[in-house]
Amino acid sequence: MWVVFALISAFTLATSDALTKKALKNSNEYLVAWFRFFFSLPLLLIIWLFVPVPELDAEFYKAFAILVPLETVTIVLYIKALRLSPLSLTLPFLALTPVFLIFISYLIVGEKVSFRGGAGIFLIAVGSYTLNIREIKKGIFEPFRSIAREKGSIMMIGVAVIYSLTASFGKVAIEHSSPLFFAVTYFTALTVFFAPIAFWMGRNELGVFFRDKQFKKLVLPGIFLAVMAATHMLAMSLTKVAYMISVKRLSLIIGIMYGYFLFREENIKERFLGAVLMLIGFMLVVTAL
Repeated sequence: MWVVFALISAFTLATSDALTKKALKNSNEYLVAWFRFFFSLPLLLIIWLFVPVPELDAEFYKAFAILVPLETVTIVLYIKALRLSPLSLTLPFLALTPVFLIFISYLIVGEKVSFRGGAGIFLIAVGSYTLNIREIKKGIFEPFRSIAREKGSIMMIGVAVIYSLTASFGKVAIEHSSPLFFAVTYFTALTVFFAPIAFWMGRNELGVFFRDKQFKKLVLPGIFLAVMAATHMLAMSLTKVAYMISVKRLSLIIGIMYGYFLFREENIKERFLGAVLMLIGFMLVVTAL
């Protein structure tokens, strides 16, 4: 079942991102990010009505206290990275997260991956890296060469590292509560915590944002984000963190398909190899347990 939940999480994340990209046009990115979280809450709160409150201990509160500020920093770094540098030089670094997780999830959660699982994670990471290199003629290591001149690249590496930490501490929080309880409380806390930052950074565009009712475009992305959160936590509770995050990276393939059909993005043929590597890696991971 963890594979089913992880694939649903990947699909709903890619769908939410595609719809958010349409909403980002002529809108403040901080406000867009916050309203997407905000509109995920109604569905999550409905789910909460059917979820019993588990017995919580110190480990849950400790993990939760670490996670919320880390995730908030990640949101800000991600937005800044996308604004400062080209997508083709920043997004490839997200491929590092599953690799980091092999080591970080072992240190934090004590999870070990098998040789087959590690090979699958590596192939998914390589595939997701090459998927995002638009100017592949400049060389496969162009994003790494850009680190010295692109602040956005450095920020995205930071995002990849923090994602591996939040995924691992998220597993701890789930183990000391329950998947759906954690999904609801975590996203509610993130929405509250990120609100002052979003409204301050978007203060000059608030009037236009509300006058033109741009926030309405984020209702659907928020709903898909809620489904992503619930299925993410359920999948995380059933398997190892590194495996789950690797499979969830298949959202990049779905995102590329959305880019081709919805936004008429090019270079889809150049990304075919990356997609094949990811699918081979996926097969290795799901047969590793």
